[in-house]
Amino acid sequence: MKKALAEAVVKPGKPRIPVARVVADAQTDTSELCEKSELSVGEVASRSGLAVSALHFYESRGLIASVRNAGNQRRYPRSVLRRVAVIKVAQRMGVPLAAIAEALKALPAGRTPTVADWRRLSARWRDDLDERIRTLTALRDQLDGCIGCGCLSLKVCPLRNAQDALAEEGPGPHF
Repeated sequence: MKKALAEAVVKPGKPRIPVARVVADAQTDTSELCEKSELSVGEVASRSGLAVSALHFYESRGLIASVRNAGNQRRYPRSVLRRVAVIKVAQRMGVPLAAIAEALKALPAGRTPTVADWRRLSARWRDDLDERIRTLTALRDQLDGCIGCGCLSLKVCPLRNAQDALAEEGPGPHF
């Protein structure tokens, strides 16, 4: 840091910058990074890779929470970054937002989700994910046999009319 200060102040051919200003700027920058406990919606968007509108949507669904400052601007705790990461991973696994919201309600609002929290959450979704994998695998395997026939029959094609238990009772409502 001392070398950077010296170079910033006495570089030949460059305008001189007062040492006090360089030191104050350096201290302000690092102290703001270390002490800042709340993030603006733009900072969360930038750090998480999500659009601001997605954060607003997550907030409207109760997935994340913010507080308002004196200027009525949203401020998020730093822990929201981990929470958003959990949401994004769960979405990539195909977990619906409603299920994610339900699972996140079990977490303390003011605490960053931990590894143990993630293990509990992912265990809740594992069975559903395994079932979707089985279904997609079966669909893929049936697709290979069905492409050649071209029937797409409503009565016999398992891809078009899978698990239709009421088909045997004929057309029309049966309830």
